[in-house]
Amino acid sequence: MNIKNIERVVSPPPHHFVGDGFRVHNFIPSIFSMERMSPFIMMDYNSKHIFPATENPRGVGVHPHRGFETVSIAYKGKIAHHDSAGNSGVIEEGDVQWMTAASGVLHKEYHEKEYSKKGGEFHMVQLWVNLPSSDKMSKPKYQSIVNHDISKYYLPNNIGRIEIIAGEHNGIKGSASTFTPVHLMNGYFNEGSSETFHFPSNFNTALLVLEGKVKINGNQIVDTDQFALFKNDGETFEVTAMEQSLFLILSGEPINEPIAAHGPFVMNTRQEIIQAFEDFNDGKFGELAD
Repeated sequence: MNIKNIERVVSPPPHHFVGDGFRVHNFIPSIFSMERMSPFIMMDYNSKHIFPATENPRGVGVHPHRGFETVSIAYKGKIAHHDSAGNSGVIEEGDVQWMTAASGVLHKEYHEKEYSKKGGEFHMVQLWVNLPSSDKMSKPKYQSIVNHDISKYYLPNNIGRIEIIAGEHNGIKGSASTFTPVHLMNGYFNEGSSETFHFPSNFNTALLVLEGKVKINGNQIVDTDQFALFKNDGETFEVTAMEQSLFLILSGEPINEPIAAHGPFVMNTRQEIIQAFEDFNDGKFGELAD
């Protein structure tokens, strides 16, 4: 068996706020670079946090995106969103929003109104997934993936399950369509549950523990809120839950192209970044009321 070993386990960096509604720890690119984690070029982790009740929903106002996809996974709390392509909705607990910004959209996201009135626990992940240069200027699209529709693999004797958002596990294909090979899945394991995962050795692979504590390959412990990066040296690793646990696995084929990133735009050259700002200022991303 060609074991994929752990390169590094890190605790979350200090949190910061995105708008006033997302209290996040940034693992990518603050600890691991965009190039090292490609195609995953940003990861904001909103660890469990209690937001007090308010009549004015917290969130992030209108902002542009170009050149990549945003993937929002809601574990606790509810997120409402709108974009300039006419998409809107609510991401409920357990749901995923997969937005392909591509050539450009305006977007805003905020706490859902009824959740805001009650307040409560908030727990989520947002990933940015890069697009290859050939698709960066394609038409924006949107995938609303409700939890009921997420493909699921159940461990024997119902001691855990794996929700396959994208990619594949044990022959079960994920619910999201992707531009390049990407695996994204949640593991909900009871204490003692164990499963083996297989990804190509060249894929950049990591695991985030959102609840509980797991052991990788029988020896490396990864605790709540910690992020484990795997070496690109093998294809197989085992995850065992030391207590009831929830973890997110991400693995993807690197996009070996230059990365030019500035704020909400991720392109291949500085000139393309300048063009993105010009297009945004010229109103070519559409309209969206704040």
